Amino acid sequence: MTFTIERSQIEGLVRSAIRGSLAASSAPQSASKTLAGFQPPGWVDGKPNLRVSISARHVHLTDEHVEMLFGAGSKLEPDKDLYQDGFYAAKQTVMVVGPRRRMLPNVRVLGPTRPFSQVELALTDSISLGIDAPVRHSGHVHDTPGCVLVGPAGTVKLDQGVIRAARHVHMNFADADHYGVKNSDKMQLVVKSKECSVIFDDVLVRADEAAKLEVHIDTDEGNACNLEAAMEILLRKDDCGCQKK
Repeated sequence: MTFTIERSQIEGLVRSAIRGSLAASSAPQSASKTLAGFQPPGWVDGKPNLRVSISARHVHLTDEHVEMLFGAGSKLEPDKDLYQDGFYAAKQTVMVVGPRRRMLPNVRVLGPTRPFSQVELALTDSISLGIDAPVRHSGHVHDTPGCVLVGPAGTVKLDQGVIRAARHVHMNFADADHYGVKNSDKMQLVVKSKECSVIFDDVLVRADEAAKLEVHIDTDEGNACNLEAAMEILLRKDDCGCQKK
């Protein structure tokens, strides 16, 4: 027996096959396939890789202040990439001048530029300058002291913006899930060193999608715990649910 198929039927079958193929190719993959081989930023071997960095005194500048300090048309020139992607230590430095002309020369500028200028110091730096700099988180410069910045092409007088940077931890959302915390929570950093182990409280969580797990402490804090010779470092919630490095 011979079967005949009308042309319209053939065209219908072809259209159906094409629609099915397109639907299959555009359908979301299963989670196991999509996430196969994927690791969040900074993770190693499927788990967070904790880094603790000493944040030395530095300056953040606006585009306008870069030109005032280094000349018209000047831009920050990257010198060394920082651990967090997109951030760098610039080639440029400035002198920070406090009351009674006390000064810190060659203070590094960090990039990229920001909507406001800010100077971040350790306690010993602020004492040296004669500035009573409060402990603040970055960007919280309201009612803070000012200073004068001196560059090769000019000066900038800041009416506010000098702070002692509060300790904090950058992390992505996968890191936050791992530790059971969320943005703006507080954590503890435990540094175990011979004869000078220290527990740092009030480590602010700063979580976003792209950050890599990194705690920032200042030079005084790093020296106090002898960070360079640390034998063990723990980052944990305030309820002491510890997670090892």
